[in-house]
Amino acid sequence: MTLEILTSDSLGPVRHGFFTRHGGASSGVFSGLNCGSGSSDQREIVAINRARVADAMGVESDHLIGVHQIHSATVITIDRPLAEKPRADAMVTATPGLALSVLTADCQPVLFSDLDAGVIGAAHAGWRGALDGVLDATVDAMENLGADRNNITAVIGPCISQRAYEVGPEFLDSFLAQDPEYARFFANGAGDKMQFDLAGFGLHRLRTTGVGHAEWTRHCTYSNPDRFYSYRRSTHAKEADYGRLIAAITL
Repeated sequence: MTLEILTSDSLGPVRHGFFTRHGGASSGVFSGLNCGSGSSDQREIVAINRARVADAMGVESDHLIGVHQIHSATVITIDRPLAEKPRADAMVTATPGLALSVLTADCQPVLFSDLDAGVIGAAHAGWRGALDGVLDATVDAMENLGADRNNITAVIGPCISQRAYEVGPEFLDSFLAQDPEYARFFANGAGDKMQFDLAGFGLHRLRTTGVGHAEWTRHCTYSNPDRFYSYRRSTHAKEADYGRLIAAITL
């Protein structure tokens, strides 16, 4: 099976992709393109999958850059391949030939580009990272490299949709403590549960930063097991582990 790579016209000629699970070498619960070295999948198989992604992005395997994701607002500026993965959740670069990548399995993968300035970024934004400001921090870091936020395009890739994201009242309280207006990203669920709009919240934070354009590809990871991995779906199915999707962008 060949790789399936979702792209956005809004990112223009910048090479990028939100990779689905199609076209990988993994099997079992990881069946497909599992790119998560932190999973219990076979390391050599994950390496094969990542090499396929690097080839699709037109870079050497060691130029497909990732970080040790920790659900933070930490952004790293990259100008060369990394010997070890720093603890962070976003990267920016103005160096051609490097492919910035993030791993997700329900969280938001967000790719950024200011084509005129030659600056790109990639962020992993779960609810905690988005609330703490990882998207805002990525835009700030791109500006530090010469980008103009008015010229930045940001695209949120496949993530869990509101209808599949049930949360408890304490989750809602975390958002209201920062801004009562965030109540609009929650809908009533069963009992005291709520349904959280992760992509809607991500778009709000991006637009509040003043980026020129922000959009979501409108793909739900939970609802399409054939194409996407989902942490929450795997948990509900009581599976031992789950695969990780990759999104990448390069100049």
